[in-house]
Amino acid sequence: MANSSIEWTEMTWNPTTGCTKISTGCKFCYAEIMTRRLKAMGQEKYKEGFKIVKAHPDTLSIPYTWRTPKVVFVNSMSDLFHKDIPIEFIKDVFKVMNENPQHVFQVLTKRAERLFELHQDLKWTHNIWMGVSVENKDVIERIDFLRKTNAKVKFLSLEPLIGKLENLNLQFIDWVIVGGESGHRPRPMKYDWVIDIQKQCQNADVAFFFKQWGGKNKKAAGRLLNGRTYDEMPTNKE
Repeated sequence: MANSSIEWTEMTWNPTTGCTKISTGCKFCYAEIMTRRLKAMGQEKYKEGFKIVKAHPDTLSIPYTWRTPKVVFVNSMSDLFHKDIPIEFIKDVFKVMNENPQHVFQVLTKRAERLFELHQDLKWTHNIWMGVSVENKDVIERIDFLRKTNAKVKFLSLEPLIGKLENLNLQFIDWVIVGGESGHRPRPMKYDWVIDIQKQCQNADVAFFFKQWGGKNKKAAGRLLNGRTYDEMPTNKE
């Protein structure tokens, strides 16, 4: 586990590592870059590199040790619904989350089809927030797969936002995160795209969180939208 600088969470927990790219949003993958750094630092968990998807059963006991309630991003360095993660291990991860209702677990995937295929085999307690990444209209169907799941809290991560997303169907969606791409060669995010999504969320009564403008210097670009920050969060559904 590790404390996180990600604005919408407190810490990360990675019961799996490694991934493979499946859409254009993966082009400058943060987890891939970080894996290379951690491998170079000699961290055992990342010694096999990013392209090897691996489960780490020894990490499953960690959430039981946290003494105060946490907001936790699950698998910041992987994708729990990757085809190479066995359903048995996914169930093990869900069991840990089910047995620790005092914590909020934020799970994010680009594999929305597999999420939908497996969702009825999983126990969805109120503290599991399930999200899908949507970077442009080419992968908009991920939202429909998420919508059909039994997750109590459903959210969208529109990051890196690299295209306009008009007329989103936000039915049964509780939270939308928007963020621009950062790094050495970031693809631009337009103001009009962001403000349109913010207005869509406002009209649909959906919590809106603006994470960052991104760019080569994301700290300098900041996260103000129309002179204010948007830090709205969803409400747990008992």
